[in-house]
Amino acid sequence: MAQSPSIPKGTRDYSPEIMVKRNYIFDTIKSVFKLYGYMPLETPAMENLSTLMGKYGDEGDKLLFKILNSGNFIADISDETLLDRNIPQLTHKISEKGLRYDLTVPFARFVVQHQSEIAFPFKRYQIQPVWRADRPQKGRYREFYQCDVDVVGSDSLLNEVELVQIVNEVYKRLKINVRLLINNRKILAGIANIIGYPDKLTDITVAIDKMDKIGREAVNQELRERGIDEEGIAKLQPILDLKGSNEEKLAQLQTVLNESETGLKGIEELSLVFDYLKTLNISIDIKLDLTLARGLSYYTGAIFEVKALDAEIGSITGGGRYDDLTGIFGLKNVSGVGISFGADRIFDVMNQLDLFPADTKATTQILFVNFGTKEEKFCLSLLQSLRQQGINAELYPDAAKMKKQMTYADKKGIPFVALVGENEIQSGTVALKNMQTGEQENVKVEELAHKIC
Repeated sequence: MAQSPSIPKGTRDYSPEIMVKRNYIFDTIKSVFKLYGYMPLETPAMENLSTLMGKYGDEGDKLLFKILNSGNFIADISDETLLDRNIPQLTHKISEKGLRYDLTVPFARFVVQHQSEIAFPFKRYQIQPVWRADRPQKGRYREFYQCDVDVVGSDSLLNEVELVQIVNEVYKRLKINVRLLINNRKILAGIANIIGYPDKLTDITVAIDKMDKIGREAVNQELRERGIDEEGIAKLQPILDLKGSNEEKLAQLQTVLNESETGLKGIEELSLVFDYLKTLNISIDIKLDLTLARGLSYYTGAIFEVKALDAEIGSITGGGRYDDLTGIFGLKNVSGVGISFGADRIFDVMNQLDLFPADTKATTQILFVNFGTKEEKFCLSLLQSLRQQGINAELYPDAAKMKKQMTYADKKGIPFVALVGENEIQSGTVALKNMQTGEQENVKVEELAHKIC
């Protein structure tokens, strides 16, 4: 007996009905990106491992999908190396490429590679899949789409303000109630310095970034395992527990970090962003969250994360400022900032909360029933006319039984069915059936488009 086909864990098939909904998300996000002057870009699914490795921290590197070299990739590997089972060393010899982990590092590579062809500041959006060898679970996939928007070549904090506006507009249009969490890596660097561990910023940020997932005690235990002593952990607790408004927290941090030049710079940057936002009509809730760290090591300034308030799921958007991402590819002093919308999690939230518009359930607005050759010829001209007016229309391809054709329309969620027989051809009318109400009326051919719209 043949084995039933399957797909890898952490991946999903997208049926036509689901794709209609996903395209609604993509189209909505893309329309907002365009409003702010961002241009489209695509990069290859696979990159050289030399491009990807070392950009996401140790944990991120472990989640990269590596691609085996083509041909006999172990031909030049000695038996001693194989038996040694040194995975990093062996991987380096048998794999030169990997699937992209995100869209930001490939974007940085593109900017460096094509720097003479583009105008700075360079604003681009990119909507493509990424891959991570993570453990599949609710809301976490191995293959998923990101909708990224970035600007490089500008240090201005107006770019951070613009990203907040984009987040606000996207979720207003999608009707998702969200909270935007914001922090600054310079503040985190200042905190690491104040508690006595300036050289362990990455260890500290990786741990506290898990606060909402594993809780305070588990985070503290991880800090111990990463070499932070009890005195350092104790100094950290009151900082993470700061209360009050965003402005009040920043004022308290001003005192706590008064001996950290880097920390004070982060406070200054966030204060300016909040001052700009006060002048704008921003409807989403914005909260300064000092536990927000975002584990990716390339962030250097403001960091963002968006949570859906009415659904239990991880962050649905995240990003931040990176001052030297292009520098690792040889292009120094080109700062960038960007944010990524997680399309798959957004889809899950909208599906759970039933937020998709009703008209996304069908791509076809009217189906013509097929009664035979004569009727087919008459309907084809009507179809052409409707399509020229922007109405999605189709003719059932076979003169099958009426029940079969009506079932087809029902399963596809087609709102109108047109019945055109001998009498309708002679009178120049169409018997139009509303599939939702069950009502049927005779409509003149020239009025058909108006009735459907």
